[in-house]
Amino acid sequence: MKKHVYPLETDNFYHVFNQGIDGCKIFFDNENYDYFLKLLENKILSVAELYCYCLLPNHFHLLLKVRPAKEIREKIEEKEDVGITQIISKQFSNFFNSYSQAINKKYHRTGKLFEQPFRRIIQESDQQLMRTVYYIHNNPRKHNLHDDIFEYPYSSLSQICKRSCGRIDSLKTIQLFGDFEHFEKIHSA
Repeated sequence: MKKHVYPLETDNFYHVFNQGIDGCKIFFDNENYDYFLKLLENKILSVAELYCYCLLPNHFHLLLKVRPAKEIREKIEEKEDVGITQIISKQFSNFFNSYSQAINKKYHRTGKLFEQPFRRIIQESDQQLMRTVYYIHNNPRKHNLHDDIFEYPYSSLSQICKRSCGRIDSLKTIQLFGDFEHFEKIHSA
């Protein structure tokens, strides 16, 4: 059994990540990144809030907080007897399947795109949340894709700093660090 695989539960923060099957690319051009984010908005933001993200050619990282059960049930029309963890799981499944099908169709490929199942790490402290936000935003530098993490186009960092990302409540992410100065200082290290 793979490590870091368990049901997502309401009101918890999770670092969600996955990669292409056998480490292969999952993003082939700019449109792919945009489409992934659009699907994320349509499928995942009904069950979770997005705090930060970074998309790289062969993998991605998200920091999410699963919404309260009542909020999810208001946003997703599902039979009352369906458990909340099933609803959350179904949204993630729809998200990954939709993206995979679109990529397979566009690039005339077949088979799985992502490693299965996707991984998730529950965030159990404020310190862990801050480390995870930095870790996610630092990925372009870690993988030698971009020297200046503030300029990497497929990360939420510059959008949070500009407070311009509609899919993320920038203030909530910044508040994890106390204030903007601390957020920026940590990311500038």
